Amino acid sequence: MAEAIEIDTLNEGTSKTQDTTMDTYFLPPAERKPAQVPARRIKALPPTPREKPPTPAPVKTDSFNAYLAEIRRFKLLTPKEEEKLLKDYQINQDPETARRIVTANLRLVVKIAMEFQSHWLNNLQDLVQEGNMGLMQALKKFDPTRGVKFSYYASYWIKAYILKYIMENWRLVKVGTTQAQRKLFYNLKKEQDKLLKEGLEPAAGLLAERLGVSEQAVKDMDIRMSSGREISLDAPIGQNSDQTQISLLPSDDEGADNILSDAQMREIVADKLERFRETLNDRELIIMDKRLLTDNPVTLQELGEEFGVTRERIRQLEERLKKSIKKYLQSELPELK
Repeated sequence: MAEAIEIDTLNEGTSKTQDTTMDTYFLPPAERKPAQVPARRIKALPPTPREKPPTPAPVKTDSFNAYLAEIRRFKLLTPKEEEKLLKDYQINQDPETARRIVTANLRLVVKIAMEFQSHWLNNLQDLVQEGNMGLMQALKKFDPTRGVKFSYYASYWIKAYILKYIMENWRLVKVGTTQAQRKLFYNLKKEQDKLLKEGLEPAAGLLAERLGVSEQAVKDMDIRMSSGREISLDAPIGQNSDQTQISLLPSDDEGADNILSDAQMREIVADKLERFRETLNDRELIIMDKRLLTDNPVTLQELGEEFGVTRERIRQLEERLKKSIKKYLQSELPELK
């Protein structure tokens, strides 16, 4: 029954709509209502694809990592291959043979250089470069008939070149100019670490005993090695400062109080000398003015010719005049030294 009611209602609504539409259609044009035009549907445009961000350029590895990747490409030599190449190089001095030996041992240089980096310089690339120079020098000096492994022999040359570079670049002022200083420079830090691991205090006396040098030499080298890096006197004090490091150094110029006291003392002495002049005769006045109180004194010979006496006589008169001046000033100015 509910379904019958719904159908009747639907039919009734439909018929009313049709009647209304027909009545409107047959009305005079003036009385017709404007037809309602359904809104036009606008098709949405497809979304504009967003531009993809540019693909970032691959990050370049630093030069040292590139160097490590490069030396990994070189094949290591077996003991037999290395022995054969070393003998061939000793006979023929072939550059290609030398290249194969050197490139096969480049990783040894990096290993040794990294041992020195932690204690000395931070520039590992420079240490590796110096170590490579030592490796090539080792190849020139190596004698395969002695039965020594080349890598063992080359390690000494590599360390020697690296240590030489460190010593020359550790300070602006070179250290290690004597045998004892070089021994301390190479071994002081290692010996200090060894004593600490043994639970001992690395005192200067104990270090000197173990290294076979004087205690004062240990103290001096420890100060030079533990002090901060040198800086230029022209470097600014801070990032936003116009003052340079040289402005912090003490000045060698005299202070204003010393300059003032000296000027006052000169005035007092000049006044006393003017009074002293009143006690002198004409010859003594000329000697005082032309020999003692002038920036360009005349010679004893010239004064002797002027007075008609010998130069020795003028010298005697001058010495007597100096003693008289000194005695007079000491009596008038006891505080004057």
